[in-house]
Amino acid sequence: MHISDGILSVPVLVTGAILTAGGTALGLKRLRHETVPQTAILSSAFFVASLIHVPLGPSSVHLILNGLAGIILGWITFPALLIALFLQTILFQFGGLTTLGVNTFNMAFPGVIAYFICHPLLKIGKPHSITLAGILAAVIGISLAGLFVALELVFTGQGFIPVAKLVLVAHVPVIIIEAIITAVILNFLHKAKPEILGVDK
Repeated sequence: MHISDGILSVPVLVTGAILTAGGTALGLKRLRHETVPQTAILSSAFFVASLIHVPLGPSSVHLILNGLAGIILGWITFPALLIALFLQTILFQFGGLTTLGVNTFNMAFPGVIAYFICHPLLKIGKPHSITLAGILAAVIGISLAGLFVALELVFTGQGFIPVAKLVLVAHVPVIIIEAIITAVILNFLHKAKPEILGVDK
């Protein structure tokens, strides 16, 4: 779901950069020494998961794991994904430097929303509530990311409407796969390392 350079209009790019700067500032303010390792791991997981991607017009389809990062990190998702996206841009030319702010917002903000909606389910501590939290986090993370990309393409020009629709439809299988992955990982973490989730057994 990387948007490349030269696609979006200047107002969309500037808005994305400003929103990402704000989200990153909030995330860095909440970052603590003890949360650095899990932040690094989730940033790395996002980096690796989205390396395998299928080109789709000006964007691409790939695993994202922004819901997983979001439900664990909250606002810290912004700096975590910003670093991963920056490295992907520099090392593999995925996305672009001018779209870095927009791409980060598209991935990170849905993760933050997933945190506020789904994290309370983790505190219940039951297998079914943790599974539900994982499924919802994936659905929210990917659906909103796809919606943001589609809206940005539409606001850039009417000619991108067919591509915007394709972006939304193409991510339905990704939602299903990530829902399963996220639920499994959260259940494992709850058993092995519940403090990472910010809950007690």
